[in-house]
Amino acid sequence: MPGASQIFVGFRALGYYSNHVPLQVRYHQKHQEHYVITCVGKAFHTYNCSKLGIVSVSDSHPDTITCMAVDAYLVFTGCRNVIRAFERGRQVKHTYEGHQKDVHLLLPFSNHLISVDVDSVVKIWDIQSEELYLEMTFDNRTFEISALMHPSSYLNKILLGSRQGSMQLWNIRTNKLLHTFDGWGSPITVVEQAPAVDVVAVGTESGQIVVHNIKFDETVMKLYQDWGPITAIGFRTDGPPVMATGSTVGHIALWDLEERRLLAQMREAHGTAVTGLKFLPSEPMMITSAADNSIKEWVLDQSDGSGRLLRMRCGHRAPPNRIRFHGNNGQNILSAGQDSTLQSFSTVHDRHNKNLGQASMKRQQAKKKGIKNDEHKLPSIMDFASETTRQSDWDSIVCCHRGHKVASTWNYQKCTMGKHKLEHDRWKTQSDMGVEALAVTITSCGNFCVVAQSSGHVDVYNIQSGIYRGSYGSPKAHNTSVRGVAVDGLNQVTVTGAADCMLKFWKFKSKQLLHTLELDSPVSQMVLHRESNMLAVACDDFTVVVVDMETRRVVRRFSGHQNRITDMTFSPDARWLVTSSMDCTVRTWDLPTGSLLDCFLLDAACTSLTMSPTGDFLATAHVDDVGIYLWSNATLYSHVSLRPLPSTYQPLTIVMPGTRAPSDDEEEEDIAEPESANEIPAFKSPDQISAELITLSLLPDSRWKSLTNLELIKKRNKPKEPPKVPKAAPFFLPTIPGLEIKFAPEEEGPKPSSKIINLSSLQPQSEFQRLLQGCMDKPDYDTVRNKLRDLGPSAVDMEIRSLAPEGGGSVELMEEFLKFLHHVFTTRQDFELAQAWTGLFLKVHGRVITTEPLLQQQAQQLLNTQESTWQHLQEKFNQSICLINYLKSATL
Repeated sequence: MPGASQIFVGFRALGYYSNHVPLQVRYHQKHQEHYVITCVGKAFHTYNCSKLGIVSVSDSHPDTITCMAVDAYLVFTGCRNVIRAFERGRQVKHTYEGHQKDVHLLLPFSNHLISVDVDSVVKIWDIQSEELYLEMTFDNRTFEISALMHPSSYLNKILLGSRQGSMQLWNIRTNKLLHTFDGWGSPITVVEQAPAVDVVAVGTESGQIVVHNIKFDETVMKLYQDWGPITAIGFRTDGPPVMATGSTVGHIALWDLEERRLLAQMREAHGTAVTGLKFLPSEPMMITSAADNSIKEWVLDQSDGSGRLLRMRCGHRAPPNRIRFHGNNGQNILSAGQDSTLQSFSTVHDRHNKNLGQASMKRQQAKKKGIKNDEHKLPSIMDFASETTRQSDWDSIVCCHRGHKVASTWNYQKCTMGKHKLEHDRWKTQSDMGVEALAVTITSCGNFCVVAQSSGHVDVYNIQSGIYRGSYGSPKAHNTSVRGVAVDGLNQVTVTGAADCMLKFWKFKSKQLLHTLELDSPVSQMVLHRESNMLAVACDDFTVVVVDMETRRVVRRFSGHQNRITDMTFSPDARWLVTSSMDCTVRTWDLPTGSLLDCFLLDAACTSLTMSPTGDFLATAHVDDVGIYLWSNATLYSHVSLRPLPSTYQPLTIVMPGTRAPSDDEEEEDIAEPESANEIPAFKSPDQISAELITLSLLPDSRWKSLTNLELIKKRNKPKEPPKVPKAAPFFLPTIPGLEIKFAPEEEGPKPSSKIINLSSLQPQSEFQRLLQGCMDKPDYDTVRNKLRDLGPSAVDMEIRSLAPEGGGSVELMEEFLKFLHHVFTTRQDFELAQAWTGLFLKVHGRVITTEPLLQQQAQQLLNTQESTWQHLQEKFNQSICLINYLKSATL
């Protein structure tokens, strides 16, 4: 696609589990298992309840899903004003169109589907035929529908709850209002069927839960929840009369319906409002979801009647600040979010994900008081570094936090925060107003970490013990804030970059200053590729500078971004540098040529990116997005023409990948794209790059190496004895007349003396001879060369032998063939083929050439041309061999 990325193709999104749309639970009769369906934006996920493992991901919708519902066979979704029915949790089977506004409520009703839009227009559809059965319109000023349900055992009846607080019972078959319930003076948020017939539970915005008998219009009981509006209601069906209610603050209340009192509280079950709450039928299992991007499965087996967390799937509640691949296999991505958590996402399967927890100065107290009530919670992680060398022995991750001077350590193996808080003793006596840690790095050995601070100090710590091991500079490394720090792979040199436009190179062990490099603009951040010692430095003037740490010089300078550069990453071989910016572009720079190879535009600016150590994926994080997006490297599985992009190149906005990975059996849609001025034609290599160069044919060696030895090969492969053919007996055997039956002997006639055909008696010429004869009038030797290239070794041998007069040719054809060879040597194309054809021609027709003066003259010209061409080639060979021998033997 013109204007799109040529290198990176959207693969899938990670870290999505749920949003504000309530979850749904369905039972699969054939599999004998319950499944949970959650919404993740433009798609929905299906999980099994046994292990909470993902089963399927639906096809993407054109916009965000607003509501969901399920029955025994289908999953219904509302997106804008269109309703879709999915089968097998993936493919769309039915589509229902007719609403003018966005749909926000759905209810499967036997063979029908009931939908309600924001204008309180109720439509009833036939599920199979997709036809509209009934339409009812309500006035939002008097009855704005906010809840919808079907009372059990009520034939053709539905119950509607409103924002005005009243409820209505309708017969949808006769389209009649049966009864109106006055309400309880507060908008209704949820209506749920109780296990008892005729009884429903009504949740209101005031926090009141009303258990009401709709048959007699009597209130059975009223309960009150202090946490605000009721967001979800569920009933246990395994025996105990327990009702669970969700709140907007993330708490869940469990009520004893027999004693009409609060049974237990499950505080901080979620970080945000509990939007989905379902009990599994006849099991003490409860599944909840919320807008905090998590699904939790609880088992109610505690002594006080509350539940304990059995399984969960969770992602970030807030967008990630920094992402990095962890390890050398490229299967795990560490992500630091704005919710102060550090998580690990697997690119293989969700079951390998890890949550390292929330950052806190006192982790043990936070566990007792709860995450929300943690007074010592650290700010969000802005930068971190990880190393796998000694991760099984001690902490392997170091993080710095926004506006905080302390750097924290984390243990990847134990999935927990480390015991060390790295802080220098100088801040106990000096003022630390405004001091914060801005950058960190870990040495390749995994023993030391370097922390750069806004005060200009750069400190070294031992990760195992957390002990301070020295600082760079006296007393500070820079006079301004240090924004980047890196250590080479051998722990020899440390590089620091600051806002004073200086790059300083230090001896790692002795802390001695080795070199200072001044840049044109203040340093924003730095990334080091340790294998090649290439250091990428982003500056405040939106340029990227590449510095060679060996020579300590600037080797490349890239400019093109129109806003602040947010992150950078190298490819595994250090040939590419991928950068992201707040101008919503992701650019790929080629270091050997110093040019821009690829550029694509996104809807949301990329805040962080990282490339897999294996080079197969590019991972990106974006503004106001809790997910991590994977882009596959197309150069690994297809041919991509990588040419520098022009300065006038205008990238197009490409679609972000969904949570479902594309499958091999899916057919790509043929979309006719309009022609664009940015379209770059595919590169086609010329037949010959330069007339001074010798070009080979690239044909297999077997096509030309054995031309002069074909007779020997045929003689060697000839069988010792010819195969004996059995005599063919006729069906009726001839007999001799007489009393005794005797077979007649076979008559033997004279056999031909020879099977050799005299070629000179055959007048028709071959196609090759006709082409060669046509060159006498109008030289077209390229056609002759192409014809001869297409022939096999045996066919070439036959064609060359047939050029002689005794083979059906003539002296004129032999002369023209010599001219043809002279043309091939002059153009220097198919050089090895021309040598083989010349050798075969001289071997077969050597005697004829010696008897014909005209052929002798052409052969002499061919010899001179061949010698000059080979001499030029031999000089290049000798020069290269001499240089190689010198480099191998000389002491440099």
